[in-house]
Parts: sequence; C-alpha cells; structure tokens
Amino acid sequence: MPEDLPPPTDSQPYQALYRRYRPRRFADVRGQEPVSRALLNAVREDKVAHAYLFSGPRGTGKTSTARILAMALNCEAPASGEPDGTCASCTAIRAGSSMDVFELDAASNRKLEEMRDLLSRVALGTPGRWKVYIIDEVHQLTSDAASALLKTLEEPPSHVVFVLATTDPQKVLPTIRSRTQHFEFRLLDGDLLTDLLSGINQDAELGLSPEAVELAARKGHGSARDAESALEQLAAAGGGEDDGSPLVELVDALSERDVSRALQAVASAIAAGREPRRLGSDLVEHLRNAFLAVQAPSLVLLPSALTAKLAETASQMGLPFLVRSMEVVGQALVDMRDSVDPRVTLEVALIRLASPPASTSLTDVLERLARLERATSEKGATASAPATAAPVPPASRPGAGPPPPPLPPATRPSPLEPGPAVAQGAGQPAQAQQPARDQQPAGPAQARVALGAFQRGGSPPASPTSDAHSASLPSRDELTKAWGDAILDRLSGTAKMYMARGRFVEVKGGAAVFALPDAAWLTRANNYLDEAEGALTAHFGRRVPLRLVLDTGAVAGEAPRGASPGDEETYDLDDVADIADAPAVPAVPPEERLLQAFPGSVLDV
Repeated sequence: MPEDLPPPTDSQPYQALYRRYRPRRFADVRGQEPVSRALLNAVREDKVAHAYLFSGPRGTGKTSTARILAMALNCEAPASGEPDGTCASCTAIRAGSSMDVFELDAASNRKLEEMRDLLSRVALGTPGRWKVYIIDEVHQLTSDAASALLKTLEEPPSHVVFVLATTDPQKVLPTIRSRTQHFEFRLLDGDLLTDLLSGINQDAELGLSPEAVELAARKGHGSARDAESALEQLAAAGGGEDDGSPLVELVDALSERDVSRALQAVASAIAAGREPRRLGSDLVEHLRNAFLAVQAPSLVLLPSALTAKLAETASQMGLPFLVRSMEVVGQALVDMRDSVDPRVTLEVALIRLASPPASTSLTDVLERLARLERATSEKGATASAPATAAPVPPASRPGAGPPPPPLPPATRPSPLEPGPAVAQGAGQPAQAQQPARDQQPAGPAQARVALGAFQRGGSPPASPTSDAHSASLPSRDELTKAWGDAILDRLSGTAKMYMARGRFVEVKGGAAVFALPDAAWLTRANNYLDEAEGALTAHFGRRVPLRLVLDTGAVAGEAPRGASPGDEETYDLDDVADIADAPAVPAVPPEERLLQAFPGSVLDV
C-alpha cells in the first residue's frame, strides 16, 4: 500500500478504492515480486528493453506496473530504480496528462486506421527522456493492425518503449511475442489478499470486521482489483453476510446423499436472489477448491483456515465423488444454455448426485458398487478383529502342562488333504485327518500313500476359532472371480501352469480350500503355495491362508476334473525347464510325397 498517499479532502472528488490504492512504486505491487524485481533492475542498470508483454488475469497489476515503469523511466530523481512519485513527470503520469505516456485500449481501438494514427507519431520527440506506449488488451487487435504494430516493434526509435498488456497471450501473434520480453502476472493467494484488504480497511477507516474482510478476499478470487471493489461494496452496505453458506449447505447435502436438503438449499439461494446459473458456477468452483485443497493446496487462492475446511470437505465426500460432482454440475451448466427452466436442470443434476439409485448411468452404477465394496471390506475388517487376537499360551491356562515342542522349521507336513466332497469317516484320528502344510512331499510315491489314506478317511471338523476366521475371509465366489481376473496372471510361469488347473471349492477351517485334479499335480503345486498365498494377500489386503486338497469332483454334482472317477494313476511330471521344443519338420511338397509313396512313378505335368 502506498505510504505517501494523501488523505482525501472535501474538495477532492471521491475515488474508488482500487484507484485510490493503485500501486505507485514497484515495491507496492503485491504478489508479483519476480516481475517487479526484473523491471527495477533494468531501470537501475539502464538495460530497458524496447518492448514488454505483460500477461495475466484481470486485476493483477499489469497496467499499474506499466505506469510505474513509465514513471521510473522519466522520473527526475529516481532512487535505486524507484520513482520518487513527487516530481512533475510522476505527477503528470499518475494524473494521465503526461505527454510522454500514451495509453491505448485495443478493445475499442482495434482497427488498422487507429493503429496507423498512433504509430505515425512514434518518432516525434517528447519532453521526457523516454516515450512509453501502453497498449491494453493487445490480443484484440485485428490482423492488419497487429501487422502494422509488428513492423514498428521490429525497429522502434531508441527513445520509445512499448508495453503490451493482455489477458490472453495465446491470441497475440507469435511474431509479436518473440520481439518482446514476456512477463506473466499471477493471481494473489488468499492470505496475501486478506493482508492487503486489512491494510486498506484500516487506512481508509472502513470499520469492517475481519470476517467481512475475508469475505471480500474470497469474492476477489485472487484479483486485487475485484477484492478491493468487493470490500468497497461491503463497506457501503455496512458489512455483509457470508453468501457462501448455500454452497456449504449444498455440499453437505451431497455428502450425506440428502435430496431434500439439497433442494431446500437451492430454493433458499434462489429466494435470496442468486440466479441458478450463478449458483451452479459457484458450486463447481467450490468443489474445485475442495479438490485442490487435498491435491495441490498451493493452488487454492483462499485463506489458510478456509483451505483446511475445504480439505475436510473433500475427505468427507471422497475424491471420486467430488470429481463426479464437478462433472455432473458442469454438464448441467452447459445444458442450461438451451434449458427452458435452468433451475430444473440444476435440481435434476443435484438429484442424480444425492440419490444414486435415481441415475442409470454407468458411472453411477460403478460408484454404487464401489460403495458396497467399501462397506463389505469395513464389515469384514470388523468381523475379523476378534479372530486376530493373540491366543493364550497353553502354559498360562489353569491346569495346563508344559507346551509341546515346536516343529522343526525344515519339516512341512504333507499338503494332501481331502476335498469337501470326500466321504466323512468315523473315528479317524484328528492328526491323521489334518496334516500340516509345512512339509515338502517326497514325490509320487508319497502322493499315492496319502491318497489312499484320504480315501479311507474324512476331513477334520472345524474349530470355533477357524469358523470365526473363515467368516472374515473372502467368499468362494469372490475368490474364484479374483483368481481368474487378476491373481492367476500375477504368478510366475511355472506356478501359473500348476495352479491353473485348480479351483476354489469352499472356505472352511480358517483357509480357502483349493482343489487340484490329481495327486501328482497337487504335489507339484504345493511348491508354489507360498507364492499363491502372497498373491491372494496382496489382492484382498489381508492374509488369506490357502489349503490344497484333492479334487473329488463331487461339488455341485460335477464330475472329476482331469481324470475319470476311478482313475487312481499318478503322474511323475518333469520340470518345465527340462522340456525342449520339438525340432522343426521340413515341409515336403505334395508332389514329392506322391513320388515317394509310388516308387518308379512319373509326374505328368
């Protein structure tokens, strides 16, 4: 804020705040330090370019910086590149009456004749050392006028400086951009804009509350001029209410999927005078700021406290639903252009968001499925919590004897277990029915022995602890779908070959039961059991124990897979690495094969 700003008197006409508090030195330009520093150094070191291009959103200080540059170039007593602001030249430039500065609005003077008239006086001298041309909205010049300006920019007189300002630099001719030094102005962040408005509020004695100042900063959307105009409007109204409350109410209604609350929020906003298109546009911007508050907080041009609240809103809604809301409301804004009643279009869009069953789009169906999956996962995690409690050591139980010695780590019991359809045998010892999985089988001989034992016995009864753990595991259908869609492809080549012939038959005893067609195949697949368990655990996000069994083929009345019901033959499979490709058979033409089959015959062509 200018420190030498004189207070207004009764004889002076009233000036708007954005004009009264226009920057007068490079140091007064807020949020554009790289641009101000480069121009200050150029003036101080006498290395001023003949043409500059200032681009950026409205109200960021492009024209004000151009005037400060003109003042610094013609100031009678500059101080380290800064204009003093008190000499005759600075006063005339600030009042708009200087003969050294020419300003042209290209939006209203965009034709070739007007540009020719301006350029015809470029070579004429002026009282000051430099002659500065400030052309605002230069991108709106016609092609002929831009071509005329280009010729002058190529070789301007040594005492002339052009400053071109635009809000859309992409529309400026590339040949013009290449002959200028391009400086980009950026929007002010929320904290910097709030600090600027607080200083103006105190200096101008507006008497506004900090909440009103923050409201003006939010209305500015990063533009200093827009924020100062909003501050002046609030001061004229004696303060103001936060008109962002309908947006907060709408977002809360969408988060809670409350259709009635959303429609009431729309009705309240329209009753307060907000037009449906403006309400939809503000809602999209509010949702965008909430998304950026999580993904890129530095891009949110709002105060830090409000950015934190928006981050909480985004976490509550979820990023997928947040993006979906922006898409639906944005499409509604497009549809409002041809809509008979824009309010109805907006309400229909909000109903689709707040009530997913009311929408039949594929995106909404996928969103409902995702919500069901999240709910199922949370329910499964809750159910598995008691089952993951550490068991009480046997030695700590009353009357328990010393704990049994642990199994050696190198021994792994045979994995051959009967499938769910094996006939249950009475009186079978538990330790014979439930072999542990940690023993490597020796080969087909052991497989045949184990197979005979399973044909005589049954599977052990599941304990209550195993049943509780089984409830937290994925169902058989979920395992089968995930196995075929994703998990099997993650296995190594050999593991995939052996596991591809199996199938999930049930979830029982705290493990997923996976059946293979014969004993030899089961023996080889056991070598890749850990790899298969790891792939299941990585896919479902929790440990899924896997138990390999022999497929008896009696599940759902199916026939045995890979062998006949009475086939008890076992196979000694060679290692895959030892399998060699068959040699290529040379192709023999049919005519030669005929001659070989009938010796002494002659082919008559």
